[in-house]
Amino acid sequence: MRPGTGQPLPPFRWWQLAGRSLRTLTLPGPGGAASTYAVDVRRAGDGSDGAVRARLYRDGVQLAVSTLPARLVVPGGRIEVAVGTFGLRRCHYVPAGGGEVPLIPHPSSAEGRRARLHHERPRLSRVVGLASTLLVLAGVCVAVPQIIQEISQVPPVADSIGTFTSPIRLPPTGNVLVGIAAVIGSTERALRMRSNWLDDLAG
Repeated sequence: MRPGTGQPLPPFRWWQLAGRSLRTLTLPGPGGAASTYAVDVRRAGDGSDGAVRARLYRDGVQLAVSTLPARLVVPGGRIEVAVGTFGLRRCHYVPAGGGEVPLIPHPSSAEGRRARLHHERPRLSRVVGLASTLLVLAGVCVAVPQIIQEISQVPPVADSIGTFTSPIRLPPTGNVLVGIAAVIGSTERALRMRSNWLDDLAG
């Protein structure tokens, strides 16, 4: 974590839906006046070196920059930020006294639009969430046996425990389609910060 440059927070543009996460949190300051903190993450990395960084803003002014995973110090605690393969895995305010509060996604971001769907149409949101989980599990069920088969064919492994043949055999096109479906499911889960190592394995 290093001090920010004092630059203003860039506005969120529609074409940044796929690669930018912007979340906010309002906290009381030392004098009692509330300040709005924003965490801006470009998930594809910075253009200069490709590193993924979290930029912390206070009332629209850049306060600090950190590579990920990050712990950004704010009044009363810290903001913890972590990114996975498909999006943010964590962006929570952790008070010094314990507990945690997720930051609120910008309404124009992909995360914000997904949160609005959950608020306005909770039943549809649950169906979408279930479908995305099933897509990820299908990807895992296809990927894991194939990975085990490849590992079992390594000569030292084959000599010690024998080889394994995957019971699931799909043509190359089928593997690609299952992989795409798993990526879609994992991306949807990342919008809700629900992705984990299973999503990485399925994708």
